[in-house]
Amino acid sequence: MGKRLFVSVDLDGLAGAVADVQDLFAEASGLNVTDPDQAHVTLFFLGDTDPARLDEITATLDTAVAEADVDPFTAEFGGLGVFPSLEYISVVWLGVESGSEQLTALHEAVAPRLVELGFEPPDHEFTPHVTLARMEHAGGKELVQEVVREREPTAGQLRVDEVRLTESVLTDAGPEYETVERFEL
Repeated sequence: MGKRLFVSVDLDGLAGAVADVQDLFAEASGLNVTDPDQAHVTLFFLGDTDPARLDEITATLDTAVAEADVDPFTAEFGGLGVFPSLEYISVVWLGVESGSEQLTALHEAVAPRLVELGFEPPDHEFTPHVTLARMEHAGGKELVQEVVREREPTAGQLRVDEVRLTESVLTDAGPEYETVERFEL
């Protein structure tokens, strides 16, 4: 059984602010919110991975993060968006108002190296975001559309000084995220 892995920047300390933004959608039926304690920006999704490859992945990420040449920075989270569109919503997300250049630089350093190792390349352009909720059915779609169009919430600032290799462990209560390795900027 493989490990379900992804590369992330975690929103440590912003859970309360993320939960406040999620509360804007509290009345929307069909919306399944993520655990605000686990809020993160995914830089690359590796998926189901053979644990025997961890050393190789860690070494590759070490190199990639160093090569990205990104110094510790302050990211600011705010604004709302959806994937793929407001007409057909599958994911509601919190945007990145400052720090997106650095997050994109990290993604662009990490992605090609992991693809070289045989991981699937991303199937869409990288948009730094924090997933707030997934739409299970369209019951609350109009409310979600209204909130996304009309509100500009902010969730505060965060000092980003590391990238993490994270494991998603599926439990009955939903996914639990565990840090496998940290890579300092």
